[in-house]
Amino acid sequence: MSSALLGPVEVRELAERLDVSPTKKLGQNFVIDPNTVRKIVRLAGVERGEAVIEIGPGLGSLTLGITEVGADVTAIEIDSRLAAELPNTIRAMQPEAAERFRVIHTDALDLTAAQLAALPAPPTALVANLPYNVSVPILMHLLELIPGLKRGLVMVQAEVGYRIAAGPGSKEYGSPSAKAAWYGDWAIAGTVSRRIFWPVPGVDSVLVSYAKRDTPLGSEAERELTFELVNAAFAQRRKMIRQALQPVLGQQHTVATIEAAGIAPTARAEQLHIEDFLAIARHARPRS
Repeated sequence: MSSALLGPVEVRELAERLDVSPTKKLGQNFVIDPNTVRKIVRLAGVERGEAVIEIGPGLGSLTLGITEVGADVTAIEIDSRLAAELPNTIRAMQPEAAERFRVIHTDALDLTAAQLAALPAPPTALVANLPYNVSVPILMHLLELIPGLKRGLVMVQAEVGYRIAAGPGSKEYGSPSAKAAWYGDWAIAGTVSRRIFWPVPGVDSVLVSYAKRDTPLGSEAERELTFELVNAAFAQRRKMIRQALQPVLGQQHTVATIEAAGIAPTARAEQLHIEDFLAIARHARPRS
């Protein structure tokens, strides 16, 4: 049985009734194609009874696709009008899903562990059409905040998606790529047409999948120092790491620390895996 999803007419009618105009500031582009919604949910592997967190649900297009398969959904919405209307939309289009849906009215970047602890079950999957202007910061915040996330599928600007999924040695590889790899494996799962959005964005979009690592790479303290090294290395990516990492490791100890980790001091940031940055962090001298 196929439940009701939002199409172009319903999306525009909802927006008009709520007096909502998609804003570039909030990175809002509403999905208006039910087929694409079902494709995203299918690729995400969402299962009945699973606890899913969604960021920026907007008018509820993707939300309805997730609840349609029987999952529990917690939606994080920054717009007060949209946050207030979402439960009504769910009740109207999928009455049986109302008890499996809740919304938290906040900026995703301000989402707290306390808010998540109040949920019936901790989220294990992330499915979202992320706001394009802050997609990477939101992703990093969620990965740190919700260690129980086993997998995810996010729709982001193509340029950002390729950067997140990039590996060492590629031109797209950068700080977001290395940091994302700390948490798990990332891959491009598909592309989506600009025409499935209203308004039509000026950029292409891709779907990026995530699968959590079976074993964490390191401790929280090690992650913090590793990310500090990643930031320093890519802030001066044209320089060799023996120069770029001096602000973190100290001028006297940088080369010895890098060599102790088994890394060539002449290497550059884009050549290093996240495990290489971690190895350097583990050989760094404790700070006084």
